[in-house]
Amino acid sequence: MTCIRNGFWLLLGLSAAALGGQTDVLSVIVDCDPSRKCSFNVTVSHADAGWEHYADHFRVLGPEGKELGRRVLYHPHVTEQPFTRSLEGVPIPAEIGEVTVEAHDSVHEYGGRKISVILP
Repeated sequence: MTCIRNGFWLLLGLSAAALGGQTDVLSVIVDCDPSRKCSFNVTVSHADAGWEHYADHFRVLGPEGKELGRRVLYHPHVTEQPFTRSLEGVPIPAEIGEVTVEAHDSVHEYGGRKISVILP
């Protein structure tokens, strides 16, 4: 009987971690200098549940899906939702006029809402 109870609680714990859902990008503000080094202010939403399930980074992608920049989020934001973080100095080639920003979490990886932005 102990094994069944332990198994039940283990499954319950895994289900709670999975309920955090995917990470959504809610907004992106971008500013580029004349040399095409761009700064991104990104607002992210995720039901962080602690260290076992949290939004752990976002990235800027070029039109072919090539990663141009990444901001690592070093800790859960359980009590700060949604939250905004910046990524500065991302070099963007002159031929790229639009980028996509997507976020990642430690359980579901990528898959939530992304936002594409036209560069200034």
